[in-house]
Amino acid sequence: MPDKLTSSEPASAAATEAPQPGSAARKIYPIVKYGDPILEKPGAAVKQFDAELEELAEDMFASMYAAQGVGLAAPQIGKSLRLAVVDVTGGKNPEAKIVLANPEIIHAEGEVREEEGCLSIPGFRGYVLRPQFVTIKAQNAKGETFEIRGENLLARAFCHEIDHLNGVLFLQHLSMLKRDLIKRKIKKLRKQGEW
Repeated sequence: MPDKLTSSEPASAAATEAPQPGSAARKIYPIVKYGDPILEKPGAAVKQFDAELEELAEDMFASMYAAQGVGLAAPQIGKSLRLAVVDVTGGKNPEAKIVLANPEIIHAEGEVREEEGCLSIPGFRGYVLRPQFVTIKAQNAKGETFEIRGENLLARAFCHEIDHLNGVLFLQHLSMLKRDLIKRKIKKLRKQGEW
């Protein structure tokens, strides 16, 4: 999910290394765009919690920050796994980094219609109705189960990323008219070699 305050420039076509403050260089994955079938199929449960998974999560944070997003799901980098990362501060607060393995929404309340976008559908936004508060149950990169409650943007990011893990894109929450308009524009961009 792109940061609402910044543009969502597409990530480069090849994974690159980017230095992160106080850590080794991270791998920056290209963001998979709408049209790739991996985005519309549910991810497999994360079963192995090891250094490799922790490394992948950190690379996902780096990829998300490079694309100026606040959430990123593994299918968006071509990995069919139930793994997502969220940081609604855009990297400004290291304490706000949340790794979600096998997340599920266990409680939702309230309704808020806000404009939403997606790193996999750059340049397109639409108003989506989401819960104002959600509580989710997930595992961290070490496999420890936890519950976390999100409000407003954090709740929206949780719902958006969990949708990705279920093979659902934010387009599916838009009116048929708006969805068709976006799909037609993407088809045109694809014909022009710009998608």
